[in-house]
Amino acid sequence: MRDQRFDRYIYTGVTAILVILAATLVIFGFLERASIAAAGRKILAVLAPVIYGAVLAFLLCPVYNLGGACTGHFLGRRIKNRRLIRATERIMGTVLSIVFLWAVISSLLQLVIPQIYTSIVGIVNMMPVYIQNIQSWIEDIFANNQNLEQMALSYYQQAVTNFQSWAGENLIPSLQNFQNPESWRGLEKIVGGVSSGVVGAYNLAKNLLIGLIVMIYLLNIKDTLTAQSKKIIYAFLPLRYANATVDEFRYIHKVFSGFIIGKLIDSLIIGVLCFVLMSICKMPFELLISVIIGVTNIVPFFGPFIGAIPSAVLVFLISPLQCVYFILLILALQQFDGNILGPKILGNSTGLSSFWVLFSILLFGGLFGFGGMIVAVPLMAVIFDLFSKCQYHFLQKKKLSPDTRDYMELLRIDEKTGNYISHE
Repeated sequence: MRDQRFDRYIYTGVTAILVILAATLVIFGFLERASIAAAGRKILAVLAPVIYGAVLAFLLCPVYNLGGACTGHFLGRRIKNRRLIRATERIMGTVLSIVFLWAVISSLLQLVIPQIYTSIVGIVNMMPVYIQNIQSWIEDIFANNQNLEQMALSYYQQAVTNFQSWAGENLIPSLQNFQNPESWRGLEKIVGGVSSGVVGAYNLAKNLLIGLIVMIYLLNIKDTLTAQSKKIIYAFLPLRYANATVDEFRYIHKVFSGFIIGKLIDSLIIGVLCFVLMSICKMPFELLISVIIGVTNIVPFFGPFIGAIPSAVLVFLISPLQCVYFILLILALQQFDGNILGPKILGNSTGLSSFWVLFSILLFGGLFGFGGMIVAVPLMAVIFDLFSKCQYHFLQKKKLSPDTRDYMELLRIDEKTGNYISHE
């Protein structure tokens, strides 16, 4: 018979070694955090095509599934060969996904980008008129106080000089180079600014091309990859934990796909509505501002404010009165989105309160930038789900109530009877 004390010593020794190794890794990670961060950025740069392809595959998965389902439904009544039907479903799903992606990109390149370029160039060319209008407005406000007027005009002139210098030396040349397909210098500047100098225009084009190929592969083998992942989970985990892990990954997919794809559709509708309403009200820069509103609306909570502030400034340059009307229009549009359109499209896909939505956007936005702000809400929802399941498990193990209402006015729980005591 084995000595239980020996087993206990072995267990204690292995636990101590694992704790020491974990502490060593934490200390090493802290001391070499700069090197680890640099290595992480290098890995991300190398895997950029795979990341681009995975993101495109995730976004286009509904289009792929729709094309395959329609093809299978059409051929199912006419062909009995299931292998041929399945192959045709994959081909049609892939073709429909590529056509849809091409339609979106070509629409942006042919319709939106030239109009945005025209709007920006028009703003810069009309800037002297706008500057004079704002200067006259400042003079009217401080007409009774010469000292404040001189101080305000001094700061205003300095800001105008800096803006004109930046627009003339950087903005317009970059836009002109971007408009010219034979010159990549402007594109390299824009891409370099967005990616902090990690990739240039050539690397971006290469990564997007490889990413497109990766997207096609992932869309066609997603079912096989899912099955292989499940097989690995069931091979290395006990059946109980394997089932829980598969269920959690299913929940993660549901939350991320439902929220992100729903938010993209919601933002597209808001951008189109903004363009229609601004066109009806004859407001300036309707396409440029609608693109800004639609893109920033992807970010929950802060998106409307991020897009509305610079847009209001653009309208204010034309007419302060129209700026007031624009602000009222955006407020009405965002109320419609927050109370009617958003809930209809997204539903209660995350289950987070307003505070945790705000907290998650601040946290992950600060850590990962604009991309972190987009995935913050579904990521926090997944973290909350994991925490809730762990909390429920430990409460059940102690035979305690998992209902939050039982703890609202709780003073203590009696150790002998297990009764919840709310007053002495």
